[in-house]
Amino acid sequence: MSRIENCFSKLKTEGRKALIPYVTAGDSDPKVTVPLMHAMVRAGADIIELGVPFSDPMADGPVIQRAAERALLHHVSLRDVLAMVAEFRQQDADTPVVLMGYLNPVEVMGYTAFAEAAAQAGVDGVLTVDLPPEEAEALVTALKTRQLDPIFLLAPTSDDERIRLICAAASGYVYYVAVKGVTGAGNLDVPAVSRKLDQIRAHTGLPVGVGFGIKDAESAARVAQVADAVVVGSALVQKVEQAAGQHDRINTEIADLLAQMRAAMDA
Repeated sequence: MSRIENCFSKLKTEGRKALIPYVTAGDSDPKVTVPLMHAMVRAGADIIELGVPFSDPMADGPVIQRAAERALLHHVSLRDVLAMVAEFRQQDADTPVVLMGYLNPVEVMGYTAFAEAAAQAGVDGVLTVDLPPEEAEALVTALKTRQLDPIFLLAPTSDDERIRLICAAASGYVYYVAVKGVTGAGNLDVPAVSRKLDQIRAHTGLPVGVGFGIKDAESAARVAQVADAVVVGSALVQKVEQAAGQHDRINTEIADLLAQMRAAMDA
């Protein structure tokens, strides 16, 4: 059983939903990331999505775009991100880590070399935002050969055929983008999210995480009522931006928000 599968199995037994924070690796500087990952786990995070900085993050809104820019000022590369995961694993052997980013850096490294390096570092899943399932077979094979979960995005506009195709390629969990547009955009319509999750679950037994538009404890709790996992990104990255250069403040403010979300989700 993979770390991701084990995590969802344990949470299901406990009657709880997964809290999945996203931060961009190397934001606001590389020294922040690993201590922040540990702080998020202590605050109640079940799985960590770690963004790989990329110069053209087309699916991301301005908050996460600026996070990538801050990390790239420090020349944070895919290999640096893998090194951060390996450092995190020295103290945490249990919390799943999912890399979220774009295809180009993976292509440059090579699918097989990337999958081997990711597995060796302790990565559990890979979400490649700009890789459609129709073109994903080679990377999916490389990942699954090394027990890494390929994770894909579903959108409000995904029809049954698209859902079927993505769920057939995915493992670990699938990620439903709850609002139309880029990260940090729009307001949540939880009844509409619930109806879409019913449509998705007709095609897969995988857990379904919901992200985009979750900003606070109240929205996290509402989504947790219908989803298997709550993914929060821009609200956390915004706190990194506001406290850039203040490592202790970043850890404290993000941990406080996650703890509020955790408590609201478990209430």
